Amino acid sequence: MNAVELNNISKTYKDFSLSNLSLNVPTGSIVGLVGENGAGKSTTIKLIMNVISPDAGTIKVFGKPNNTDDFISARDDIGVVLDESYFPEIISASNVDVIMKNTYRNWNSQQYLSYIQKFSLPLKKPFRDFSRGMKMKLAIAVAMSHAPKLLILDEATSGLDPMVRDEMLDIFNDFTRNEENSILISSHIVSDLEKICDYIAFIHQGRLVLCEEKDRLIQEYAIVKLTADKFESIPDQAVKSKKVTPYGVEALVKRSLISSSFRTEYTTLEDIILFLAKGDTNK
Repeated sequence: MNAVELNNISKTYKDFSLSNLSLNVPTGSIVGLVGENGAGKSTTIKLIMNVISPDAGTIKVFGKPNNTDDFISARDDIGVVLDESYFPEIISASNVDVIMKNTYRNWNSQQYLSYIQKFSLPLKKPFRDFSRGMKMKLAIAVAMSHAPKLLILDEATSGLDPMVRDEMLDIFNDFTRNEENSILISSHIVSDLEKICDYIAFIHQGRLVLCEEKDRLIQEYAIVKLTADKFESIPDQAVKSKKVTPYGVEALVKRSLISSSFRTEYTTLEDIILFLAKGDTNK
């Protein structure tokens, strides 16, 4: 079963369109959503949470259509962290605990306060005086403290220093040790996604370019740097994307479709995403 299923989702605005997006979040997995600003990541998350409605297509969460009353009751099982944390400016972390007790049926004050301490957040300081990093940590503490089965995280590690980011990634990883728990996480920090994700979904200009197992993606693709003459001997079907430079051609290729005589460069997930976003897809 999938925690989230999007089938042929489309949403059109005056200056942007999300087109025919089909994407699953398998139960027990971490799916990373990556793409440039304006690619459609936040729109996708809002559609899943039924904050906005699609023009076409269907969305299911825990097997239930997200536009029915069943989804309203299922929201308690979803922890959400948006790219901006929206708490009233005058309340404190201590106030948040009181409010959430009356919001979530499974709210765990002890766990919440443990996260507050772990994240070194002040209990009495008003939210308006929090830094961006502190706001994100508070939102994560809330999302993790009502026994969710699904975390939806929109740039949840943004604004955090590298050490804290690593700590958060460990927490997210531990969360999915329970095979019933799942995560959909968007991030501009591709290295974070490479550390924890099982699947990578790349959205570019409102379209899903790929959704594949992360390990398979890294094993399957490689970068080659060749002179223009030598590049001509690479089969067309092997070339996923290319960049022409004054020194020759750099190309993202499928390893299995090129000769082993070609020397490939060490390739990271970020390399793959950048090539797909900026390279020329025509040989």
